[in-house]
Amino acid sequence: MAEQGEAADEGSILAHAASGEGPPLLLLNGGMMTYLAWEPLAAPLRESFQVVGCDFRGQLRSPGEAPADLAVHAADVVRLLDHLGLPSVHVLGTSFGGAVGVMLAALHPQRVRSFTAVTIADHATEAMDAETRSMAGIVQSILEGGDRQPFLQRLEERVFSPAYRERKAEELAARRQALGKMPEAWFRGLVGILAAIEGFDLRPHLPNIACPTRVVLTEADRVMPPEHCRALAEAIPQATVTTHPTAGHALVAEEPQWLREVVEEFLGAC
Repeated sequence: MAEQGEAADEGSILAHAASGEGPPLLLLNGGMMTYLAWEPLAAPLRESFQVVGCDFRGQLRSPGEAPADLAVHAADVVRLLDHLGLPSVHVLGTSFGGAVGVMLAALHPQRVRSFTAVTIADHATEAMDAETRSMAGIVQSILEGGDRQPFLQRLEERVFSPAYRERKAEELAARRQALGKMPEAWFRGLVGILAAIEGFDLRPHLPNIACPTRVVLTEADRVMPPEHCRALAEAIPQATVTTHPTAGHALVAEEPQWLREVVEEFLGAC
């Protein structure tokens, strides 16, 4: 049976949906996602798992100020798990959600049965921080009434591989149109999301992750450098690595069937 949650501010419950039968699997969004974006992957996973999706504070369905602290986002997730009566879950997080997943697994180890970290680096490099600041500047200009198109174009070029952009040109044009109509609150939320990711350093927490962990990276990732994704895996005691040779950062969107097979193989062995 599906459950829908209401939007959350500090101290309340994140907007969420839970459906499917089997062990609980929590999906943690990338910074500019909403939980509905997981659907191509989530739908088949519901055949074997109770799939839980949520929006972080500052994302579309959980409006309000996004905390600029990954540990606070992890605490929001714990509050959601308590609300759902889930003592522990398998966790699948991508990008920003992968960073929150690290904090969840390290700071609340009893709540995480296994962790699949998709396209997440061990720390922010100077180049990554420069890109984050640039994106934050573009978002700020939008909030001041500026054109949204530079942001949408920059985002698409960063997260999708060239081959995917060529293959899915019409779909991406429709996606740009939809994002261009997003409410101003979504862009305000991005300010906090980007602040939380600027200068992030997960390295002190990685040795504390005790659950089985699969790190999934892509060789064509322009957001999280593959070598830093491998460094993340090397620092986690029980981590293994799976690599996609051609996809971009938005692996969830580009290769949902491939990722589903990776997740099911990993969770089947846990």
